[in-house]
Amino acid sequence: MAPAVAEQVTNALTAIREGDPTGAEELLPLLYQELRKLAHDRLAHESPTQSLQTTALVHEAYLRLVGSDGSGSHWENRAHFFAAAALAMRRILVEHARQRGSLKRGAGWERVSLDDGQAVLGPDPCDLLTLDALLTLLESIDKRKSDVVQLRYFAGMTVEETATALQLSTRTVEQEWRFARAWLLREFRKGDSAFDR
Repeated sequence: MAPAVAEQVTNALTAIREGDPTGAEELLPLLYQELRKLAHDRLAHESPTQSLQTTALVHEAYLRLVGSDGSGSHWENRAHFFAAAALAMRRILVEHARQRGSLKRGAGWERVSLDDGQAVLGPDPCDLLTLDALLTLLESIDKRKSDVVQLRYFAGMTVEETATALQLSTRTVEQEWRFARAWLLREFRKGDSAFDR
């Protein structure tokens, strides 16, 4: 992001934090392309029959973030905003998967690959619902590890961006990411033998 744009984002976030509704109006155009990329990446893991489109996901997430009145929340910086956007998109996708009348737990599961970059989910909405449940469980056990997964998977942040957002070292983020991936894979395997095929 260009320094001038970064400064505009900071100013818009400050305006929102101070209760100025014009900050929300200024923020969306500045971050729209990045939010679309984030939404597109999340939807790429969804079923091809998924009816939710990138633009709709961006707009719904943005409305949840800043509120219909533009009052928004208190984000410290761009990374904090994108972490909140990732959480909003996660919630929207989970709600949407539930509304689609997903299959009963475990039926039709697909293999899940947890590699060094992104977790790859199959088109089955159960994958997303299971991941959401496991992240909620992980959060109750170790919030920091859950936050790392949230930012790396749902926000698509790099290790460095995640470290900045969580105020951790990159080494710590890498360690937490490795542990969380292994834990998630183990928990997925407990849930269904389809992962052992």
